[in-house]
Amino acid sequence: MMLRIHFSTEDLLRVRVQAEPDVMWEILLSSHMAQERHASRVFGPWRHALRSGPPASSAGLLRTLSRPSGYSPDFLTPPSGATDLETGLDLVMSTPRTRLRADMGHLTRQTGLPRWASDVAVGEPKMMRRLGDALRTYYARALQPYWTNIRDHVRADRHKRMEAMADKGLEHLFQTLHTMVRWTAPVLEVDYPVQQDLHLEGRGLTLVPSVFCWPGPITLLAQSGTPVLIYPVEQSPAWLWTAPGEHAGQDGPAESLIALLGQTRAEVLHAIRETDQVNTTDLARTLGISLAGASQHASILRNAGLVVTARRKGSAMHQITDRGAALLSRAAPQLAIPDSHQRRHSTRARGEQFVRSCTLKE
Repeated sequence: MMLRIHFSTEDLLRVRVQAEPDVMWEILLSSHMAQERHASRVFGPWRHALRSGPPASSAGLLRTLSRPSGYSPDFLTPPSGATDLETGLDLVMSTPRTRLRADMGHLTRQTGLPRWASDVAVGEPKMMRRLGDALRTYYARALQPYWTNIRDHVRADRHKRMEAMADKGLEHLFQTLHTMVRWTAPVLEVDYPVQQDLHLEGRGLTLVPSVFCWPGPITLLAQSGTPVLIYPVEQSPAWLWTAPGEHAGQDGPAESLIALLGQTRAEVLHAIRETDQVNTTDLARTLGISLAGASQHASILRNAGLVVTARRKGSAMHQITDRGAALLSRAAPQLAIPDSHQRRHSTRARGEQFVRSCTLKE
């Protein structure tokens, strides 16, 4: 079965990729992954951490509305693309009753629901407050500890795709969006659990990168406003599911950072932050290390989620992520990082000393 998204020329001019994670989509899709046992190979560490804590009293309410397969009510993911929790909750709480009735009616036709579901369908205020509290509690436990990492992954994915689209065009963006997506102009075809056609009709399409979207892209049943397609980002699992501070040991911040990264790699991270964006050649020159060494260190930092790298005019440009900046900020007062002049002078001095020793031996 397939989702077919039909584009006009006007629609192609209105394609955009959202710059930040959509908090309500991450809540819904992560709730799916918390219940879907096959998701353990991708989300195993996160699922284990989530289950190790005490169960929330409101967990059943959210699970009922966000089953891992089949339909989940569209009103849980408002189309405006909320990037902060309170905005997203306000949009959910203010859903028109006609939309609530339609969504809950569709869910009722697919599965049996408890009695309180009828209160959601009519927007009963007390029930809606319970739903808002359930969403807020779930976010605090399941997503907030990892939100910096989630945001970094979404930003990195979007940056990479925008760079590629600038070089190779919109067609390349569609062709490389996901293995379950094919571009057969003027239709974007997506492998999908149900047969569905989406005619954009001049409204364009917003592509929303998501960490918890798995295994393939997803969309709303009923599209209002600008239609959306949620797609999975590439992940770096070892760091994505590590909450800030979990690597801290008994040493101070500087010692912990150096123990974690190594002195040279800590200096590489510091140099990337100081220059905002830097290519590998300039990074090697600044630190007085080999080009291969600079490339390797940057690659390790990228895989750890501390920097992002994008190709620009044939060069690999490195930029620090929020997580990398946070690590450096905690260590900055104690971390002895030589500036570029000191580093180059030190490297040159070592080279001169080596030449002198060779001359003496001769």
